[in-house]
Amino acid sequence: MATRASETTRMIETTGAASAAPKPHVGKQDRHFVTALSRGLDVLSCFRSGSRLLGNQDISERCRLPKSTVSRLTYTLTKLGYLHYVKESGKYRLGTATLALGSAVLGRFEVRDLARPLMQELADATGTSVALGARQRLSMVCVEVCKGNAVLSLNMEVGMRLPLATSAIGRAYLAVCSDTERADLLDQLKELDHLAWPGLKQGIDKALAMYSELGVCSSFGEWQPDVNGIAVGFRPGNGLPPMSINCGAPAFKVSQEYLLNDVRPRLVELVRRIEEGLGQARA
Repeated sequence: MATRASETTRMIETTGAASAAPKPHVGKQDRHFVTALSRGLDVLSCFRSGSRLLGNQDISERCRLPKSTVSRLTYTLTKLGYLHYVKESGKYRLGTATLALGSAVLGRFEVRDLARPLMQELADATGTSVALGARQRLSMVCVEVCKGNAVLSLNMEVGMRLPLATSAIGRAYLAVCSDTERADLLDQLKELDHLAWPGLKQGIDKALAMYSELGVCSSFGEWQPDVNGIAVGFRPGNGLPPMSINCGAPAFKVSQEYLLNDVRPRLVELVRRIEEGLGQARA
C-alpha cells in the first residue's frame, strides 16, 4: 500500500496536479466551465520549479492532451506573452505576462511580508527550512521559503509544490480548511487512485488527530523517506484562503522528537504572531 501511495505522490508532483487531479463539477454538466481556458492554464501550470524549458511533447505528456491541441495552446499563449519560444532549443519558457501576473498575486499576500522575518528567525534558531504555502488543486505551492544557516537543508524554493496528502504543509491545510472543502479535496484524492487511497486516508486521519491534540500536523518520511516535517495551518483573512507554514529538514538531521518537543512550540508561536499581526488572532 505504501508503494501505491508513493506512486500517487510522484504522479501529483510530476503533473503539478494540473491534469492528474480530477476536475469536479465540470464538463457537459457545467455549461459555465470553459474547457479551452482550463487547458491553457494547465499548460502554464506545467512550468514549475525545475522545468524552465518545455517542448510541446513535454507539455502533452504532462497535461495528457493531444500534441496538436498543445501546439495551438502554446501558439496562443506565446502570442499573448504568457510563453516565450526559444528557437535554439525549440522549447518554451514562461513569458513576461506570467511574471507580471505572479508579481501582482504575490503583492496581495500581506502575510508573506509579515511572515518572512519571523520565518527566517525560526529557520536560523532551529537549523531547518521554513516554508509558507498556499494550495493549488492537490498541491501546496511555496510562496516564501527561509533556510537556516546549517550546511545541509531541504532543497526548497519559492514555486515548489508539495503533495496535499503526504506533506505536513498539505495536511495542515486540510486541518484548517472548511469541512466542505476538505470533503471535496478528499474525494478528489480518492478518485485519483482508489488503490492508494486507504493508505493516504489513514495518514491524513492520523495527521488531523495530531492537529487536534498538538496543534501541528506531521509528515515523518511520508512525503519523502528522508525528510521530517511539521506544519501549522491558519486563515490569513482579507478574502484569502487558508495557508500553512512548514518546518522541516533531512531526517538524519532532525528527529521526530526534536520537531515535536523543541520546534513545535516555536512554530505555533510564529503562526500566532502572524495571525495577531493580521488581526486574526486565535481566540
